Amino acid sequence: MGNEIKTHVLVVGSGPGGYVAAIRAGQLGLDTIIVESERLGGTCLIRGCIPSKAMIHVATKFEGMKHAAAGNPLGISLSAPPLLDLAKTVAWKETIVDKLNGGVAALLKRAKAKSVAGWATFSDAKTCTIAGAGEPMTIHAEHVILANGSLPVELPNLPFGGDVLSSTEALSLTQIPKRLVVVGGGYIGLELGIAFAKLGAAVTVVEALDRILPIYDDQLTEPVRKWLAAAGVAVHLGARAAGFVDKRLLVDKGGERIEIPADKVLVTVGRRPNTKGWGLEKMAVDMAGPFVKVDDQCRTSMKNVWAIGDLVGEPMLAHKASAQGEMVAEIIAGKKRRFAPVAIPAVCFTEPEIVAVGLSPAEAKTAGLDVVTGVFPFSANGRALSMEAGADGGFVRIVARRDNGRVLGVQAVGAHVSDLSGEFVHALEMGAVLDDIAGTIHAHPTLSEAFHESALRALGHAIHI
Repeated sequence: MGNEIKTHVLVVGSGPGGYVAAIRAGQLGLDTIIVESERLGGTCLIRGCIPSKAMIHVATKFEGMKHAAAGNPLGISLSAPPLLDLAKTVAWKETIVDKLNGGVAALLKRAKAKSVAGWATFSDAKTCTIAGAGEPMTIHAEHVILANGSLPVELPNLPFGGDVLSSTEALSLTQIPKRLVVVGGGYIGLELGIAFAKLGAAVTVVEALDRILPIYDDQLTEPVRKWLAAAGVAVHLGARAAGFVDKRLLVDKGGERIEIPADKVLVTVGRRPNTKGWGLEKMAVDMAGPFVKVDDQCRTSMKNVWAIGDLVGEPMLAHKASAQGEMVAEIIAGKKRRFAPVAIPAVCFTEPEIVAVGLSPAEAKTAGLDVVTGVFPFSANGRALSMEAGADGGFVRIVARRDNGRVLGVQAVGAHVSDLSGEFVHALEMGAVLDDIAGTIHAHPTLSEAFHESALRALGHAIHI
């Protein structure tokens, strides 16, 4: 028969949405169980955001050492080119994953949220059976938080397996492929493609659209495009992968069939919500296309069933899921909350990095808003120049209403601009106007001064340009 357990809150999935929801529910004194079929931490921590950033870090250090071996103006030199033991790199990456995985387990335990290992299959909206290594278990819950996450999209003519990889397999390779073709020119494909190019692979990008990184405008992506060209990364736009045969990727481009030699093919054409194989159809919740339909409190159409994160739609970002998970736990505990952020930051860890928060100039125009913009280049920023980051075409751009100066959006491209994303989104959430940014003293020398100067420029009196 197995065990039958009743709980106040059942969380399914332990990614950044699920584990945050479970921790917060536990902190609020709610009897909470979180179910995870794999390792605590979900895609982001175990096989996505964190391990990819670790590999990007290694790739950047390795590239710097290669430049030192070739000679550079900094006075640093190496007597021989560096060598890379990728298996050791992957092992180091796994120590980070293990540490964070253990940290999530400890946080759940401290919050008195019980963690159950196994696959949850629902028979109705509030009842699921857990199949795992131990005896089957049935859980009855008053509230269910669905945080099942998402999965990589597989192309019909490029099924995953063998030399055709998803990002998960790419992050576990123990040898650098000599020739890597990346299918998909979005942020996942370019982040990993650039990392492998730095590590020595000959990388080719195949993108079906007519531009890379389509969620960002041309001004933001131009520095990335220039880096790809300078690094010898071939980019085929308006091209569709048709198959993989005998170490050659077949591509249809402009009405012609071309063949690209490839030892490995990395498919990064997007992610889809994880809605299959766990009984969603038994829960009687409404759908919004492929996503679970929710309101501004993440309530589904079924009473006391909630859904968060990638399961409920774009943007499919870890920090959105975490914010929703925290909110839902507090609503269940009786607090008044709703999910209505002014903006959610999007960050792309390419070379150079890109950050976008709020409206771009084109989006503001489409919305019928009269705006003023201020752009300040990192080539005029002392901190950027002092760390060789002033010549990559990077900048900070601020978008504000012309009539009252209210900041509507901030975008940036350049080295380490991901670290500025908090300041950008904070300005929008607090309803800042240009004078607020211009009147805030920013430390010198820091990259954040470029944000200050962009506001000054939008006001018509930039100092350093």
